[in-house]
Amino acid sequence: MRESRRIRRMERNRKKVTGLNLTSLMDVFTILVFFLLANSSSSEILSTPKQIKLPDSVVETKPRETVVILVGPETILVQGEPAITTADLLSLKSDAIPEITERLNQLERNIIGVSTREMVENKEVTILADKSIPFRVLKKVMSTCTASGYGRISLAVIQKASQT
Repeated sequence: MRESRRIRRMERNRKKVTGLNLTSLMDVFTILVFFLLANSSSSEILSTPKQIKLPDSVVETKPRETVVILVGPETILVQGEPAITTADLLSLKSDAIPEITERLNQLERNIIGVSTREMVENKEVTILADKSIPFRVLKKVMSTCTASGYGRISLAVIQKASQT
């Protein structure tokens, strides 16, 4: 009798594990979510700063990963680093801009990873220019890129819905 009461009491107090252990399953899903978030950003969309207003256009192809030149109302940036101010560029007599040429040559010398190597080897430039920038500024930037060996030049625009 004594053993049966003890057995009953032990059965009452014993916790039954009948479900799944969700801790390891949650860890796997958390790692999967972080992996997908980190790798979901692609280089197809260029982020434009707020101070630049791009023109609208109907675009058929997605942009490739290239060297990016940002022509703003005040400064010109090559791969995010300032090269020359727009006022100084307007005062230049020649079409070649030595600051941009130097920055493009520096990019060729400082190849870090595979994506940087592809950008430089393609010799391709994407220019993000404010729509209020005079064409002569854009022409000087484009001729400087061509003189530096970057013959394929793309102009970034805001994609709008096609008319068809």
